[in-house]
Amino acid sequence: MKLVPLGDKVVLKQLEAEETTKSGIVLPGQAQEKPQQAEVIAVGPGGVVDGKEVTMQVKVGDKVIYTKYAGTDVKLGNEEYIIVRQNDIVAIVED
Repeated sequence: MKLVPLGDKVVLKQLEAEETTKSGIVLPGQAQEKPQQAEVIAVGPGGVVDGKEVTMQVKVGDKVIYTKYAGTDVKLGNEEYIIVRQNDIVAIVED
């Protein structure tokens, strides 16, 4: 199966949470903070959304940072994804 976003939606796959702190303390699963960094898996076509022209500024493979409480969590098979609007993405992470 494949997710194909509509309009200005973007499908993200969350990057793994850090399991140890900078000082070397190992965190159990419940104590790990959900990271706000993800990889773009699929991008909608953009177009006219809510009466405004939307041009998509992210592409598949980009690493992005999104707002903390954004999106809809979706589980497809064994994989978990987040579907957000493009305006919920605040930055692209460049290496």
